[in-house]
Amino acid sequence: MSLITTPFGFSSTADEVTQGVDLTGRRAVVTGASSGLGAETARALAATGAEVTLAVRGVASGKRVANDITAVTGNHEVHLAHLDLSDPASVAAFTTAWRGPLHVLVNNAGVMACPEQYTKQGWEWQFATNHLGHFALATGLHEALAADGNARVVTVSSSGHQRSPIVWDDVNFAFRPYDPWLAYGQSKTANVLFAVEATRRWAADNITANACMPGAVYTSLQRHTAGRGSGRVPADLIKTVEQGAATSVLLATSPLLEGVGGRYFVDCNESEVVVRRSGTLHGVARYAVDPDNAGRLWALSQELLAQAR
Repeated sequence: MSLITTPFGFSSTADEVTQGVDLTGRRAVVTGASSGLGAETARALAATGAEVTLAVRGVASGKRVANDITAVTGNHEVHLAHLDLSDPASVAAFTTAWRGPLHVLVNNAGVMACPEQYTKQGWEWQFATNHLGHFALATGLHEALAADGNARVVTVSSSGHQRSPIVWDDVNFAFRPYDPWLAYGQSKTANVLFAVEATRRWAADNITANACMPGAVYTSLQRHTAGRGSGRVPADLIKTVEQGAATSVLLATSPLLEGVGGRYFVDCNESEVVVRRSGTLHGVARYAVDPDNAGRLWALSQELLAQAR
């Protein structure tokens, strides 16, 4: 299977990848859209004419972003809804309230390298927020996505997935010492595996799902890390928010990705599979696109969520 390539790359912006795209009459949901990449993704989708719902934990900041998007794009079909991905009840309330078809779901929200914390269900915070919440959201919206007839799901992963596969016997760090980066890596691996299995399971509904690495972008996601002065990423590899949102928006909108699913993209192009840590921001670990792992994670996710009811 050859890698998918596009005319876009590292420096492309969200506006550049949507040139000529018209999503008037289509509906999109973007999680974590109250700041950073999510806000820019929502703005770019609104600029295509789509009706966009910002699904956010912080309603006040989300409202400001929604108003700004309307002011900039002239699109008055920009809506706001509360969503706490770490709380299954909040996700259920969102999906239950949704009416009508859904064309695009962008699973953008996330936390990174945060201090040790668990939900009331005993789930490790990053796995719960980055994966389980989005899994519950996407499966809860499955009928809406299927009703569209040509829907797309985009999940924002990270090169950090190369830090850890799914540790099946201890996903919630009940026995091993907690490590914020291993927990983050595991959750980002889960994001890729979700895209693989969702594409397989929902093929008959013409729903495709892809995962992506947005690149190194300084946003509030880095609040638990050393931030801008860490020196972990060379300055010439740092992207603007507009560039960082480009890959997500490309996957959500471009005719070039019609029918493409279950893949992992970096800099607007599909990334190669690697068998060891690449040492770069490129490459998807073999375990993250393994179909057996993808099916196993789906079953585990269903089991965990069922226990929370």
